Amino acid sequence: MPTVDLSTPPPPPDHLLAGLPRRLSVTLPELRLVAERSGGAPLPFLAPAPDAGRSSGLESRLGPSRGSGDDAAYAAALAGLHDPIDSLTRRGLLDQWGEPDPGLAGAVGLLATPRVAVDLDLNIGGAQLRAWHRQGRAAVATLATADGLVFELAWFATAQWPGELARVAALPAELPRRTSALPAVLDLPYELLDASGEALRAGRADVVPVLAGHHSGRVLADGTTLPDAQVPGLLGALQQESRGRLRALVADLPASPDDGTDDGTDQAPPVPDTVGVTSWLLLADGWHALRPHVDDHDGRQEGRVEVRRVEPADLATSLAPVLAEVSR
Repeated sequence: MPTVDLSTPPPPPDHLLAGLPRRLSVTLPELRLVAERSGGAPLPFLAPAPDAGRSSGLESRLGPSRGSGDDAAYAAALAGLHDPIDSLTRRGLLDQWGEPDPGLAGAVGLLATPRVAVDLDLNIGGAQLRAWHRQGRAAVATLATADGLVFELAWFATAQWPGELARVAALPAELPRRTSALPAVLDLPYELLDASGEALRAGRADVVPVLAGHHSGRVLADGTTLPDAQVPGLLGALQQESRGRLRALVADLPASPDDGTDDGTDQAPPVPDTVGVTSWLLLADGWHALRPHVDDHDGRQEGRVEVRRVEPADLATSLAPVLAEVSR
């Protein structure tokens, strides 16, 4: 299976439009219609619309829950969207026979039948964005949404994928940033990171120095051993500065068998062979990548985590080893 290389910059485009992805804004009904008319392309990451008229026995006696209210609001917003046939035809995305634009149909088809899948979950200050990147052969199709009603659909050559990944990780211009208390690279035992985070979330900051003492001399800041007295402060800053996250899940999807026949039944989406995960944490000064690794300590293997300052453009490089692992 071919390896996807995201670490090498793409060559410059031959002309102005050669390197630009094609982007469209589509509503959920439009997306479903195009998928239906593109051979019934399965899009398993799109949940069915909630049923606003359904309620549980408890709700009938105790009143609607917050979740049911959100579902009702979502269903009402969905019902208020334009008819997908009319809106797509007006925009020239359906022809006179009701067939979707070839590029649009191809992008939806690639979303349904990729060789490599990257699911991105981005949360910044409570605002959430989900994006699905699907790669097959020499092209990539992406879908992104912040509300589950309106989606950005894009497709482009694989060489442009690094720039599109950086676009997902780009921070809003209005997001305040300040100097972080953490070094550019913090390396510490996973057990310490996990236990101290749990203690701080529970309001037990007094326990953190004790936990740090159990890992004396095992915390590194920019490659230098950190004095034990400074460790609790950094662990506290890591917890206090945290204001968002980015998680990327990478899967290698086996090719669907194609014998040229159609038995009239819906084809189930392929099951991923391998999954790898990349996680970033948003701190006061921006993104920091979390890289788990194993180190030898006193003759035993110790799980550790590197917390490294990164930029949005580094997301492709961070994903490259994971993609290489799932694609080999």
